[in-house]
Amino acid sequence: MKILALTSIRSEYDLLSSLFFKLNNDPEIDLQLMVGGAHNSPSFGLTKKDIELDGFNILINIESLLDADSKSSRLKSASILLLSAADIVNQFSPDLIIYAGDREDVMVGALLGGYLSIPTLHFFGGDHSLDGHIDNPLRHAVSKLSTCHFVSTQEHVMRLKALGEPSNRIHHIGSVALDKFSDIEFSGKRVNAVAGKELDRPAALFIFHPVESEVNIAAKIVSDSISALIEEGFHVFVGKPNSDYGNTDIRKAIEEIEGKTEHISVYGNLSREPFVQLFKACKLIAGNSSAGLLEAASIPIPCINIGERQKGRYCSDNVIFVDVDKKSVITGIRKVQELQFEETLKLVVNPYGDGKASERAYNLIKTIDFKSLLLKKEDPLTHGY
Repeated sequence: MKILALTSIRSEYDLLSSLFFKLNNDPEIDLQLMVGGAHNSPSFGLTKKDIELDGFNILINIESLLDADSKSSRLKSASILLLSAADIVNQFSPDLIIYAGDREDVMVGALLGGYLSIPTLHFFGGDHSLDGHIDNPLRHAVSKLSTCHFVSTQEHVMRLKALGEPSNRIHHIGSVALDKFSDIEFSGKRVNAVAGKELDRPAALFIFHPVESEVNIAAKIVSDSISALIEEGFHVFVGKPNSDYGNTDIRKAIEEIEGKTEHISVYGNLSREPFVQLFKACKLIAGNSSAGLLEAASIPIPCINIGERQKGRYCSDNVIFVDVDKKSVITGIRKVQELQFEETLKLVVNPYGDGKASERAYNLIKTIDFKSLLLKKEDPLTHGY
């Protein structure tokens, strides 16, 4: 069985890496990767090297990400990816194309499969948030183009059915993003290694990505939020934002505050093991990363979600949502440290799964007849709610 997996950014690669290892170790499967986007960008850590170190075969390596921070650059980058990949994918003629998430690169995978008559498998379909970000409708559009769906929650199953997807295309396996927390044993040494010194404060993780509705105030949100965490007694590990429109101002704000205090450590792209170690060592995560909603409950630690991104998304009781002003952030920091919240945290179960989804995904990939599902003949009026 020939499988082509698409990856364009460090975070999405780590979501699927546990599954990739299982597929790569199977002598009956020829797993090849199509690598593009931020993986080949110096600004985002040239993370293609991590894929190579993991030992995966790269069929196609495409320098597709434009070094620009504009709305149109995402479209142009996706166009480069599609144009560069079409002939090579057609010649390789995989039995299955795999992709995950809701970025523009995922649409490229769905289009390649649809127009080249190749079955496709989409991870994390059926998710939804209320922030109005383009990722939401794009995720749903990709789901309609995809052959099969491996989803994280029953709510996601219901949402895909509402879009007109029949039950035989949808498989509820839990989130493959959680497997790395089971696979990697905790060691506190990594925190000091990332910081470059011995810490004398509890650690907090801060990740904030661009949102169009907040693009004009993003720099202030980041500056105020990091300052709030420092003032409340934390050493803050700050992850740089993704490549979405508006990332430049966020990066500048991080650089500015980094030069003013010793209680901050900034990283670009941490590979899987150091990131999990850091995540497990932190007392909380703040910002607007999906890691706070999808993954923090597996440790468990509190998540303070700041602003519009992720609003309305399914989450556990370890998550609180706060406004973007500094006072609200401080209130949130104090709330998650209250005894009552700490007691709640002890009872948290991650609604996204048990850390064994990759094994389920692997077994299903081995047994599903994807070719028989290639043609999407279903009428949404018949299958939708």
